Amino acid sequence: MYDSVLVATDGSDDATAATAHAISLASDLGADLYAVAVVESRTDYDNAIVDPEERERTLRAAAEDSLATLEERARAVDLSAETTVRAGVPHEEILAVADRWDVDAIVVGARGSSEFKRALLGSTVDAVVRFADRPVLVVDGDDEADRRDAG
Repeated sequence: MYDSVLVATDGSDDATAATAHAISLASDLGADLYAVAVVESRTDYDNAIVDPEERERTLRAAAEDSLATLEERARAVDLSAETTVRAGVPHEEILAVADRWDVDAIVVGARGSSEFKRALLGSTVDAVVRFADRPVLVVDGDDEADRRDAG
């Protein structure tokens, strides 16, 4: 079915659920696992209050932490993951990485870490789903938590 799976993470609850789903899927299918975290290049804080270099350092550190956690969880089920941190527009970078690694499917969380938590579907996810030329699995963190509680 899928020989390779890419998961995009931003450290949000839904991305954490997507990571767990991608690891399980790759493990069950014997697929290669890839992961990307994107440091958002666009900002609403383009002013003198926020130092852009400090902001990028903070976001990059958070992205690296998310990927390190993913790698630990993958190793726990004897799976290795190739990871990368990219900078740019998130959906564009996710799709570029999917093309670069020629993955069979992309796994993303329904909503990211933006301030618009109540959005039905995050704008990055919406763009990935609309522009991807391969299957995209959208994982809702609330649904994953409900399944864990029921099981």
